[in-house]
Amino acid sequence: MLKQTNQVTPQQLETVPHSLTNTDPWIYQRAWVEINQAALHHNVRQLQQILAPQTQLMAVVKADAYGHGAAIVAKTVLEAGVAGVCVATVQEGIQLREAGIEAPVLIFGATDTPEQVRAIAHWQLEPTLCNSQQALLFSKILSSLATTVPVHLNLDTGMSRLGMPWQQAKQFVSLVQQLPQLKIASVYSHLATAESTDTTVIRQQQQRFDEAVSQLHQAGIVPPLLHLANSAGTLTDQTLHYDLVRVGLALYGLYPAEHLRRVIDLQSVMQVKARVMQVKDIAPGTGISYGYKSIAQKQLRLAVVGIGYADGIPRNLSNKMIALIRGQQVRQIGAITMDMLMLDVTALPDLQTGEVVTLIGQDGEFQITADDWAQSLGTISWEILCSFKHRLPRVALTVAGQEG
Repeated sequence: MLKQTNQVTPQQLETVPHSLTNTDPWIYQRAWVEINQAALHHNVRQLQQILAPQTQLMAVVKADAYGHGAAIVAKTVLEAGVAGVCVATVQEGIQLREAGIEAPVLIFGATDTPEQVRAIAHWQLEPTLCNSQQALLFSKILSSLATTVPVHLNLDTGMSRLGMPWQQAKQFVSLVQQLPQLKIASVYSHLATAESTDTTVIRQQQQRFDEAVSQLHQAGIVPPLLHLANSAGTLTDQTLHYDLVRVGLALYGLYPAEHLRRVIDLQSVMQVKARVMQVKDIAPGTGISYGYKSIAQKQLRLAVVGIGYADGIPRNLSNKMIALIRGQQVRQIGAITMDMLMLDVTALPDLQTGEVVTLIGQDGEFQITADDWAQSLGTISWEILCSFKHRLPRVALTVAGQEG
């Protein structure tokens, strides 16, 4: 059983009249994103069932939880039993603290200014250190503050992005261990090709990571935690799990690769919806939207919908996308504009202004996913999820009775 966390239920959002007598701001939304917290709980449980016995789950909520709303997601998954959350920037971490999140917050990105170090210490965040210069800067600033910060040490085992080269792990970790203001929380790396069916690079990175850890053990250094796997790595092989896994995409109900669908059953968390703003009849030969990229070949009934590329609907989906109304598929036509798009609703002659359109999500027997859009555009589902702008409010659905 689901209930609305805001004052207005999803059903009320779909049926509300257009009178301006109601003062609740949710009444007037032309478009919004629904976040299914029951699906989040389900996905956490599914992931926990495949983890190695000693492994904890960390939730990746960077980029506003891949467009789902970082505070909503963080609170939900922490209730479901994840060990902590991961972000990309200091500001993202601060926003979670301001939202009341008290769990560990790991920052993936490089932080290398005195201002960032002070903010990390003040908000009790956990930074990633990638090189010796960064470690020394942290030590200097934290000494002046007379405080200690947990740090996570990133080794580059083949991603060629942030991180100390894995061959230098012993020197790097030894240096950090000698700096009294820094408390090593973990040593980790990041997989570059974990979604591939060819595991050659995955195994090479795993071997390099293991060799680096072996160097540390030979030097008498035993990091409290080790982690390597992202969503794809988590779904691929338990030997990649170590002490933590860092899961993003799978948490939100999408699979990093088609062959991983058989591993666990995930439920999509996000639905994107908008309202019909106007319904009109279009005569044959009439051009539709900017540039007349679509010309009516016959009499059409057209619905103008209140969502566009400024909200995150890719303009390159123009004349390619399908939407759902009343459990039926309808075709988008004409160029998608900044704030609106048009649908051919000829098959729905009694469609009314104010009715709800599903752009991503399920309506009746049909479902549209971020994967569908990504395939049409030749991109990845991560990009689609992260594209929805903040002028689309996130409407959280919460669990009234937790599933067993």
